[in-house]
Amino acid sequence: MKKIGLWILVFVMFCFLLPIVFTKPFPTAQASGENVEVKENESEEQTAKQEYDYKQYNTIKLLHASTGEIEELPLDTYLYGVVSSEMPASFEKEALKAQAVVARTYTIYKIQNNSQKHEGADICDNSACCQAWISKEDRLAKWEESTREEYWNKIVTAVEETKGKIITYEGKPINAFFHANSGGKTETTLNVWGGSGYPYLQTVSTAGEEGYTQYQSEVTCTKQEFVDKIKEKHSDFTIDFSQENCIQVLEYTDGDRVKTIQIGNLSFSGVEIRTIFGLRSANFTITIEGDNIKFSVLGYGHGVGMSQTGADSMAKAGSDYVEIIQHFYTGVEVEDVS
Repeated sequence: MKKIGLWILVFVMFCFLLPIVFTKPFPTAQASGENVEVKENESEEQTAKQEYDYKQYNTIKLLHASTGEIEELPLDTYLYGVVSSEMPASFEKEALKAQAVVARTYTIYKIQNNSQKHEGADICDNSACCQAWISKEDRLAKWEESTREEYWNKIVTAVEETKGKIITYEGKPINAFFHANSGGKTETTLNVWGGSGYPYLQTVSTAGEEGYTQYQSEVTCTKQEFVDKIKEKHSDFTIDFSQENCIQVLEYTDGDRVKTIQIGNLSFSGVEIRTIFGLRSANFTITIEGDNIKFSVLGYGHGVGMSQTGADSMAKAGSDYVEIIQHFYTGVEVEDVS
C-alpha cells in the first residue's frame, strides 16, 4: 500500500510539473506577435534618439556678433533672451509659448545643420543670420519699470512650460522660420529663396492680423530716386513714366505677394524690389503720384513660417500653443525630447 501511495504521489507531482517544464521556455502566441513587434519598434525609437541626442543641447555656445565673444549658456536661459527679443512680451501667453517652442526648434535645427557656420559657437545673436538675442539686464532696461517684473515672468513661464518641446516633421526637427506679420497669408520658401522648399512650410491664411496696423507701412521716393536705386543694381534699366503700363505686376504668389513685376524694360521678382527699396515685405502696391512713386506695404518680414501677430491673434481667439504651431507648420508634431 505504501508503494502504491508513493507512486500516486509521484504521478500527481509529474502532472503538475509537466506544463511548466514544457511551456516556460517558449513565448505565448501574444508575446511572439505584438510584444515582439513593440520591442522592435522601441529599438528603432532608441536608435533614432541616439542619432538625435538632445541632451547635448542642454548647453549652447552663443556667439555675440558685436564683440566676437562666445558665451556658454543653458539652452532655456538662452531662450529667455531670444523670446524676449523676438516677440513683444505684451502678446498672449500661448503666443509666447509657441515662440519659445519655435525658437528652441530653430536653435537645434541650426546646430544640427549648420555646425560649421560659426567656428567654436553653435549660434549667433544676429537676427540677420540666426535669431535675435538680448541679455536679461538689457531687456529689463528697455521695458518700463512698471512692467519689467510682469513681462520677464511671462517670458520665463513661456519657456519653462514648454521645456523640452520641439517641432518635428517625420521625426526630425524642422527649420522653424518665423516673421513678424504675414499680412493675412504666409509664404512658401520657394517664393522667397527658391530651391525645393520644405513640405511643412506652406501658404496658410491667418485671421485677425489686419488689427496690427503698425505693420502697415508706406515708402515714398521721387521718380529720379526710384530710377537711381534700380540702376545701382541694373545699369541697363530704363523707364518711360508717360507710358500707362510702365509699372505692372505680372504675377502674384499664393501668399498674395508680388512674384514678378515689370518695371520699364526689366522684369523683377517682388523679393528683389523689396530689397532694393527697403520695404517691410513683398506684399506691396506701387502708385505714381505726380513726381513721386509710393509703395503701400502690408505685413513685415519674409512671410515664411509662423507669423507672430498671427500667433497672437489665434491665442486671443482661444488657441493654445500646439494649435498655433500646427496651423503655421503643415503636418508637424510637437514632441517632448527632454
